[in-house]
Amino acid sequence: MKTIPPALQNHLHSGTTTLAWCWRITRADSVAFGFTDHDRVLAFDGTEFEPESGLTASEIRSGADLSVDAQDAAGALRSDRISETDILDGHWDNAEVELWRVNWQSPGQRVLMRRGAIGQIRRGRHAFVAEIRSMSHILGQTVGRIFQASCDAALGDARCGVDLADPAFRGVGTVIDGMRDRAFTASGLGGFIAGWFRFGTLTWTTGPNSDRRAEVLAHDRNYGIAVLTLLETTIRPIGAGDDFTIRAGCDKRIAICGAKFGNVVNFRGFPHIPGQDTILRYASQDGGHDGGVL
Repeated sequence: MKTIPPALQNHLHSGTTTLAWCWRITRADSVAFGFTDHDRVLAFDGTEFEPESGLTASEIRSGADLSVDAQDAAGALRSDRISETDILDGHWDNAEVELWRVNWQSPGQRVLMRRGAIGQIRRGRHAFVAEIRSMSHILGQTVGRIFQASCDAALGDARCGVDLADPAFRGVGTVIDGMRDRAFTASGLGGFIAGWFRFGTLTWTTGPNSDRRAEVLAHDRNYGIAVLTLLETTIRPIGAGDDFTIRAGCDKRIAICGAKFGNVVNFRGFPHIPGQDTILRYASQDGGHDGGVL
């Protein structure tokens, strides 16, 4: 339930209103931006709200359950403060959003309508569409441990304990040539067997994608040359001569944990937990139905 300030309530009762929408967006780097659909600058709480920024909002999709409410904010890249480079580099991802209803003649008369976060940003040639998710999207995040056969630790973190700085698990390579949008050949990795970097991570050190990290989907060898395929297409094109560091990957199974890393003592899964095949099995005439483990 929202409490409307008395002054704003009186304005609404007057029958003739001067209302505008204001969006305040605070990025992860704590930089705040203000936008409004009004035709002049509005200011309150230390934020100036830029007019005619090209930002327009769709209707709010909400429900009475705990599903994630959503709203789309669409706009052309006209604001000097919204750069395509910042969008590509992820500076606007998961930014906090406040949506205000404001009396533009007296900005002190305002009410906070909703809070949320920027989700997926779909980018076109001349415009972007940002999905604004309600705070209930946090309820969909995993909290605590999950009982599963595979390990739930991140390779190299404190729970895992594997030292990814070890030369056995770390390589330095250079792009030779691009094969597809996500695949390329690379030099410098001849000492590693095929599949060693599968499910690993790659960090670009030079080139247009410098400092960005990517997940490795596949690691093959073709006549002694490493062939890497990334999980997702890079933001900017991969070019010959781009350097990177790459770290070994883990498929979260206890067999790989032991054979590849010698780290079974820190395995964070439950490899002997019964699977779906056990649940779906039925009694037969072959005996063995003594209450023991199937």
